[in-house]
Amino acid sequence: MPRHLQTDRWMFGSTVALCLVGAIMVFSASAVTARDQYGNGSHFLLRQLLWLAVGIGGMMAVMNMDYRKLRRPEVIFTALFGVLVMLVGAFFLDKSHATHRWIRLGPASLQPSEFAKLAVIFYLAWFLERRRRPESFGINNWKHTILPALGPVLALAGLIVIEPDLGTAVEIFIIALAMLYVAGLNGKYIVWAGLAAMPIVYLLIVRVSYRYERVMAFLNPAADPQGHGFQLLQSLIAVGSGGFTGVGLMESKQKLFYLPEAHTDFIFSVLCEELGFIGGALVLGLFAVYGWRGMRSAFNIKDDFGRLAALGITVMVLSQALINLGVVLGMMPTKGIPLPFISYGGSSLLVMLLATGVLLNISQQAD
Repeated sequence: MPRHLQTDRWMFGSTVALCLVGAIMVFSASAVTARDQYGNGSHFLLRQLLWLAVGIGGMMAVMNMDYRKLRRPEVIFTALFGVLVMLVGAFFLDKSHATHRWIRLGPASLQPSEFAKLAVIFYLAWFLERRRRPESFGINNWKHTILPALGPVLALAGLIVIEPDLGTAVEIFIIALAMLYVAGLNGKYIVWAGLAAMPIVYLLIVRVSYRYERVMAFLNPAADPQGHGFQLLQSLIAVGSGGFTGVGLMESKQKLFYLPEAHTDFIFSVLCEELGFIGGALVLGLFAVYGWRGMRSAFNIKDDFGRLAALGITVMVLSQALINLGVVLGMMPTKGIPLPFISYGGSSLLVMLLATGVLLNISQQAD
């Protein structure tokens, strides 16, 4: 049972603050678009608030449940099997935005790839804990550790690439490699894995026209300002227009049908335009607090499952935030990765809050 310790107020507070900022910015970035498309400027805000309520409820429930229950084999393999079924099942449903990323449930939808991140984290935490025991094979055993560890990761990531969603698949590999390294994997294996992946990633980019065009637009967005470079240029205009203090909440110009995906993947651009450097720095500070407390929990908990799960969750949140910010600021090619807790999107918000609930429970029992 969890020890009766106080909740990590820093982590809890930063999470709630990010969610509140997200709700405000979703309304600000989407009101005009929602009114134009649905006749109701609060359409996206109301849906986000509904997911937020479900996510907060789930976070509170998980926070008060002993995280060690998650390392039961029946829980681990049920989660893996459930995610696998959802990923495969999505291919038999109608496409949405020319992809098979979503499962529609009436007015709601689920994105299985978001849940795949959690399944990978808990599977690896459970499996690597067993392999770290003195009587076991160790972390650097190819046959009994590395291949069985990466097997489910490769299967889930492969299905996600086919959806297609290369960005989420790469993020899953980042999480897996971070967990393997902290568990004790020799760095040379990570280097070999990177070298082996390079030709595959190269082909997935060069052989897929829209990905190749995104890379070219990233390298020189001004070469096609009305085409593939349009979104990045509009994002940079929004960020630059905000200056130090911003143009004011709800006063963004770029969200008025200039900046595509203003309330989802590029919501940070609108935030910087309206709240300026101060607003952007505040959000970065909240993620820094989250990362600090997450890493503190990871390295202060005694058991390997808790340590690896906490690390995986923290890496999941921070890596996704860094990728999104890198795209918005023109430091990475455009990719559909939402900003955790802030971007519009029910599946991402729900998964992040559930994962944070586990992290908060681990922090309660850390020294």
